Amino acid sequence: MLHAKITQEKAPIVGIEMSKTSLPSSKSKSLNTSKRRRSPLSPKPILDKCLLQEALNAKGIIFKDLHFDTFYQLLHRQHYPSLPDFVEQYNRNEEIIVSPPGHSDLPQRNPVSKKNKNIRHLPRAFLKFLADPDNDFVTTTSSVHFAPTSKDGSTTKMAVKLQDDHMVESVLMRHVSPSGSRVTLCVSSQVGCAMGCGFCATGTMGIRGNLVAGEILEQLVHAGRILAKESQANVPSSAENMTTVVRNSQKKKNERGLDFVRNVVFMGMGEPLNNYKNVIEACRGMIDRRRWNLAHGRVTVSTVGVTPKMRQLTKELPEVNLALSLHAPTQSKRVAIVPAAKMYPIDDMIEALDEHMMALTKKKQGDGYFGLEERKSASKRKRAMLEYVMLNGDTSTIESAHQLGKLCENRQLVVNLIPYNQTDVKDKLSCPSEEHMKEFQNIVTSYGASCYIRRTMGADIAGACGQLVVQKEKLSQSEVGIGDIEDSPFNKKAARKNENNGKDDRSLTNKTKEKNLEEYVSPSDGGFEQW
Repeated sequence: MLHAKITQEKAPIVGIEMSKTSLPSSKSKSLNTSKRRRSPLSPKPILDKCLLQEALNAKGIIFKDLHFDTFYQLLHRQHYPSLPDFVEQYNRNEEIIVSPPGHSDLPQRNPVSKKNKNIRHLPRAFLKFLADPDNDFVTTTSSVHFAPTSKDGSTTKMAVKLQDDHMVESVLMRHVSPSGSRVTLCVSSQVGCAMGCGFCATGTMGIRGNLVAGEILEQLVHAGRILAKESQANVPSSAENMTTVVRNSQKKKNERGLDFVRNVVFMGMGEPLNNYKNVIEACRGMIDRRRWNLAHGRVTVSTVGVTPKMRQLTKELPEVNLALSLHAPTQSKRVAIVPAAKMYPIDDMIEALDEHMMALTKKKQGDGYFGLEERKSASKRKRAMLEYVMLNGDTSTIESAHQLGKLCENRQLVVNLIPYNQTDVKDKLSCPSEEHMKEFQNIVTSYGASCYIRRTMGADIAGACGQLVVQKEKLSQSEVGIGDIEDSPFNKKAARKNENNGKDDRSLTNKTKEKNLEEYVSPSDGGFEQW
């Protein structure tokens, strides 16, 4: 388990384009406004293809799919400058040799799309539209409000401030090994969540609104700028601190994969399939070979189990991975901790998950069923995953382990056991011992499933989804902060005790907790550093 301490280094706020329409000032709104619903977007994100298409249609500008492909490809290669700067560079028709002024912290160029030749396919009417200060579009509508990084360099949690002052969270996770490195980005799809799971901090917020596709993709832009800043500053700390024994000849190979995002998981704030249209559009942008060029199998959509949308995803985008947040092995046990389970029977969800994994595999047997070898072959190309939070109680008993194993039997599913991070939400839940979780894991594995206990990352920076946002809101209302379960620390109480110089967290006043949180993240100067 990782029990690191946050670095104290701060850096300026990044990622927002101060447009002619002027984004709302944080000083003009109090923290209490965070409870309100989302406001209409103005300006709009240029990365949102649907919103851009609507605006162009309203102006009578003919813009074909080829034009969209060319525009987004060039915007990506220019590292997402302001729209006027993009038009100026496009008109110069030159290769990008140095970063545009003011963009020293740019994301790395797409490692596959290496050619930078400017193909002049964009209509003049469109370029005129981009250059118009009243077009109501900007490159990025959000900013990184603060971004603490764990001391071991493995995790950076970004609190992304949207233009209407709502906050969502994204987490950069750096994985380093002698065989190579990779970066995974966990993104949010909604402000809050409507599913109401009793063990989840984000669920206590309720639903406040959806993110549009452009706002989801902006999280990749912000992540790319953070990684590029590290790469350009030649900071090897992430790899050096995370790898205990690395030969000098291996260092370059270890650090090579840390300058761009390779995997994206929709496991941040919100239920992705309740924001289906925008999530699907964002996924298509991520796997677009002209932009981020992510492999289809490196994009994972996680859901509590909206069965109709799971099947719709299988029809429209079967190549991406699908993860089901199950948390209980039977319908009755699941309803007790996941309110939304009442609408979606567990057997239907498992069947939908299985259909997604096998969607690209042709049936060879005459009876219409897949054989074991076909399932093994399909699981190598695309994984279907079950997320299972470990809570003391009915869902973590030995009986439940056998029930979960039988549910996975002959399906080639991957099960991730998530150690529960005790929080201050309504139910006083707790996590089983590590020994019990290992026994639970062994039982599930005996049924043929690949079962893992999730390695925690970012414990010292409130790495769980919704944790920092909810903590900040609760403290602003003179209440105790709340944690969450996703990738949270196995023994957070001990970690808190160390951070507070041996004092139990319960003895701290709200004022002291506010001070401790400000040491994590300094909203005033935008502490810039990782989930």
